Amino acid sequence: MFNENPLWFYLVLVNLYVFFLMYYDKRQAVKKGQRISEKNLLFMGIVGGGLGGLLAQKIFRHKTRKKKFYLCFLIGVAVDLLLIIYYH
Repeated sequence: MFNENPLWFYLVLVNLYVFFLMYYDKRQAVKKGQRISEKNLLFMGIVGGGLGGLLAQKIFRHKTRKKKFYLCFLIGVAVDLLLIIYYH
């Protein structure tokens, strides 16, 4: 699957990355440690990590009050879908 189309590799990788960034940021928030910048989280969500971000929001209850995160992650999911449609 990944050998035939590197798009799948990219999508899995970027969504896992955003998921774990959100996990790490939540953990740092609880520990009052150094956080991931919002710009970085939002950018990674828009470039295709939306599904990972949405899942992380739900599972870790992180950044749920900030509507811009939900919107950017939805845009990221739309980017994923458009890439799949275009390259499939």
